[in-house]
Amino acid sequence: MKPVPFATAAKIAICALFMLAHAQLARCAEVTVMSVLPLKPFLNELGPQFERATGNKLTIKYDVSASLKRQIDAGDTFDVAVLLPALIDDLLKQGKVAVGTRVDVSRAAVAVAVKKGAPKPDIGSTETLKKTLLNAKSIAYSSEGGSGTYFKGLIERLGIAAEVSEKLKPLASSAVVPSVAKGEVELAVISPPAILADPGVELVGLMPKELQQYVVYTAGVSAAAREAEAAKALLKYLTTPAALIVMKAKGLEPVEP
Repeated sequence: MKPVPFATAAKIAICALFMLAHAQLARCAEVTVMSVLPLKPFLNELGPQFERATGNKLTIKYDVSASLKRQIDAGDTFDVAVLLPALIDDLLKQGKVAVGTRVDVSRAAVAVAVKKGAPKPDIGSTETLKKTLLNAKSIAYSSEGGSGTYFKGLIERLGIAAEVSEKLKPLASSAVVPSVAKGEVELAVISPPAILADPGVELVGLMPKELQQYVVYTAGVSAAAREAEAAKALLKYLTTPAALIVMKAKGLEPVEP
């Protein structure tokens, strides 16, 4: 058997490397994600880690859960959706989310924020929180977000809905914290991720334990996903120890079994 000339061997090696690189690129997938806004700081940091680890690319659209659900109902396509649990369950019933892919990704408490440098009011108990809300000049909350739904129910339970109605400022979720940072509103009631992501505000604290209600964020893979395996890999990655570290740093918590 004649030895292969060096030049020919080099060409074969280069060709093999090219084919290997091409095969690697062919396996890379672009995963389209529709996610609730509170997960934005978490996914914006974790996403690049997932991309480096898998070679896949994420394209993420953020909005409030209700708006994303309306978009999906109107025909918008996705590989992964992260919404409030009831909305994912509805998509399962409609056959738009694949059976067996539903997973609770994380949860967030509801908290209060003030403008950076402003005095922090006492919200440590039911009575002090009630007093703080009654004394506040203005209170911003998410008009469609899960934390806003909780807050509207909370002031009813506290029996102060009528007294505070004129000072309430229902806003788009993305505008709640900035309104406080700009000094336009005194208090913001929203989940910690939005507060921690804005240097113009400070976290006063979480709602008192006896009143706290966690907002859970649930994911599912589209039944018509173009990149189903990559989408499932993303959901698995969101539960890794590395993801848990980022999750907690961004004001989120894992969902207890």
